[in-house]
Amino acid sequence: MSDYTIFHNPRCSKSRQTLALLEEKGITPIIIKYLDDIPDAATLKSLITKLGFTHAHDLVRNKEADYKTAGLTAQSNDDDVITAMTQYPKLIERPIVVKGDQAVLGRPPENALTLLD
Repeated sequence: MSDYTIFHNPRCSKSRQTLALLEEKGITPIIIKYLDDIPDAATLKSLITKLGFTHAHDLVRNKEADYKTAGLTAQSNDDDVITAMTQYPKLIERPIVVKGDQAVLGRPPENALTLLD
């Protein structure tokens, strides 16, 4: 089993580039296509912590149409933001690479290199 996991959207160029970079380094991560296998609230809270984010909103793609549909603002509380991300997974910033208790956003893809041994 891999020590690495990527929350991946194959239609996203940054996500594809991040996955390719990991594979170039000999890493075969567990791939979670989060639009199909939607993370639950507990998983999202864990990811937010591993990313070192202070607020759930830091993990949101606020330019997505679903952001407005969900009624989110920069002042939305964490529970509301997490609930929205479970209902509208396109809101989740991508890709997220996880190793143990650490995670990074693959924006840019080279951020994933910080997790390498």
